[in-house]
Amino acid sequence: MFFYTPDINGLRYTLNQEESAHAARVLRLKTGDEITLVDGCGGRYRARIAGTHHQHCEVEVLEQQAAYGKRPYRLHIGIAPTKNIDRFEWFIEKVTEIGIDEITPLLCEHSERKHVHPERLQRIMIAAMKQSKKAYLPQLNEMASFGKWLETQGSAYCYMAHCNEGDRQSLKTVYEARQNAVIAIGPEGDFSAQEVIQALACGFKSISLGASRLRTETAGVAACHSIYFMNE
Repeated sequence: MFFYTPDINGLRYTLNQEESAHAARVLRLKTGDEITLVDGCGGRYRARIAGTHHQHCEVEVLEQQAAYGKRPYRLHIGIAPTKNIDRFEWFIEKVTEIGIDEITPLLCEHSERKHVHPERLQRIMIAAMKQSKKAYLPQLNEMASFGKWLETQGSAYCYMAHCNEGDRQSLKTVYEARQNAVIAIGPEGDFSAQEVIQALACGFKSISLGASRLRTETAGVAACHSIYFMNE
């Protein structure tokens, strides 16, 4: 039973209204029951219910772990949200479960969706973090134009997955384990030829995620899992 406690500090803590209701009404926890708290920054806490209430459940911290489940690399995926928002939300959920550090929704030339609701996406990430028993909550950035986003990425390990013809290498042949990675995933209509040229000029490497033509959200999950697998 995992609970999200982003502002935890000290040995006593009061769960927020949503988490308190989940503990008291849904799980029917009682005083003395043990639970797990995570702060989204790598902190994991073993705690005990000190007092149940559906609006303010009191807990006592028994044990604390820092940097719980910390990975030896950092992964940032910039991805164009899909026209069907359910598919993009599925992507958000799955990469949080696998393990990712940063997500930036991108506005590209062929983008069909130009807006997202960050509050809803944040709730999905929190639920996925707790469900997968992780202590790190990904950073969700505001939607950015592809060109401006490119200018902020300075890592030598920057990759662009696209279907345009040209010299593309498999991700597994160009990525080195334990290195930070930035991966760009385009919209359903793929990146434009000009966007590919622009990314290459900024130091991105063209990559393929396999022989199959993947949907945007599937490509994002495949890229995330590939990096995870290569670091296992």
